[in-house]
Amino acid sequence: MDLSDLGKMQEMMSQAKEMQEQMEKKLSETVVEASSGGGVVTVRMNGKKEVLRIKIEPTAMGSTAADLELLEDLITAAVNEAGRRADEAIKSSVAGMMGGLGLPGLT
Repeated sequence: MDLSDLGKMQEMMSQAKEMQEQMEKKLSETVVEASSGGGVVTVRMNGKKEVLRIKIEPTAMGSTAADLELLEDLITAAVNEAGRRADEAIKSSVAGMMGGLGLPGLT
């Protein structure tokens, strides 16, 4: 391996690190929202799949065990859907970033 190959390798590593930093920033800035129960429970999540907010409509607050179980199910469904939407947003974003590199399967 000569010095020009080493220089190219360092440049590629630098580019990879920059792309990783851009991706981390993009993940933090990407926000998706999903709801369940006709909007009774709404979840906001970022691209890192961190739940940013859960909103529960007052009508969801029942007084029976069945009401509580339904609310738990609605929260679970909303969080799972937000996770799926975050995955889709990230996949689309990554494809856009990587598409210019001409790598197979990323466009």
